[in-house]
Amino acid sequence: MTTSLPTVLSDLIAFPQVMDNRRTKDVTLVVGGALFTAVAAQIVIHLGFTPVPITGQTFAVLAVGSTLGARRAMASQMLYWMLGAVGLPFYANGASGWSTASGATAGYFFGFILASGLVGWFADQRNDRNYLSSLSAMTLGSAIIYLCGSLWLAHSLNIPVASGSKNAISMGVSPFLAGDVLKMALVAGVAPLAWATFGSRRQ
Repeated sequence: MTTSLPTVLSDLIAFPQVMDNRRTKDVTLVVGGALFTAVAAQIVIHLGFTPVPITGQTFAVLAVGSTLGARRAMASQMLYWMLGAVGLPFYANGASGWSTASGATAGYFFGFILASGLVGWFADQRNDRNYLSSLSAMTLGSAIIYLCGSLWLAHSLNIPVASGSKNAISMGVSPFLAGDVLKMALVAGVAPLAWATFGSRRQ
């Protein structure tokens, strides 16, 4: 019997025999990605001048994309958004409900879905095996989150995107750049290190 070579990091996970079919694995990984994002969302630092807090979500989103690949990563982030929207305390500070899911930070949730898909696509193409290409994926993913988040923030708060003293960039992008650069640098190293450590056993 021919064993297919692993494409993304989650392919390296050994599942129990009872769960050893593709659909069960996919569901398990998608749910796991959503729960991981929910846990990371509880790491919160509030900033008084903006409704957007500093959280661990972006780290989780990028890590999920790199680990699961595009299809499962996007499904996990969609599930995360939906579970919070229906009332589970999955958003920052245990927040939930439709008003939060569709409120001022809704653009970031949408950005999470797109960003995880982009990072996952890079992983699907095996471009997560070295640090520079992994970091490129994380940078593009973060840019998508910022773009979607700031555009919706401007719409929701009825403020300019970039002009004036109060704008979406100053409230939803600038305060988070330093922290997100650190997150990107850290998460970009996860996949290359994991492949170097465990990947040779399956390739």
